[in-house]
Amino acid sequence: MDLIGKVAPDVKLPASNGKTVNLSDFKGKNIVLYFYPKDMTPGCTTQACDFRDQHESFADLNAVIIGVSTDPMSRHEKFIGKYDLPFLLLADVDQKLSEAFGVWKLKKNFGKEYMGIERSTFIINEEGIVVKEWRKVSVKGHVEEALQFLQEKITA
Repeated sequence: MDLIGKVAPDVKLPASNGKTVNLSDFKGKNIVLYFYPKDMTPGCTTQACDFRDQHESFADLNAVIIGVSTDPMSRHEKFIGKYDLPFLLLADVDQKLSEAFGVWKLKKNFGKEYMGIERSTFIINEEGIVVKEWRKVSVKGHVEEALQFLQEKITA
């Protein structure tokens, strides 16, 4: 599923700011939308903290960071509190947004098959168009790669 050049799917979800949001609510800003498997796990914690540490750099590029997993809001709140995350997390408990972006996949781990989120990141421009996607993301260096893409896109 290639979403580049298309309007980003718009699904209303509960957000960690206590509101229900659509991606279209952020028109006029660049969105760094990242999907991750589970709060409090090592890779997801590293990724969230990397985004946290670069939050100001993204903000300087008129970009908001939004994390999405299928965890319930109560778990998101603990994750945000424990790691002081300054960006929104969306609770996609019904996998609607994950399916719309094509990241809800059959996964295999230690011989078991199950459905889950494939770690992925999408850059959505100020008009709501997907301009970049990374699928099957490796955590190490990824946040810097996303930041560099935006820096090049903004200064181009």
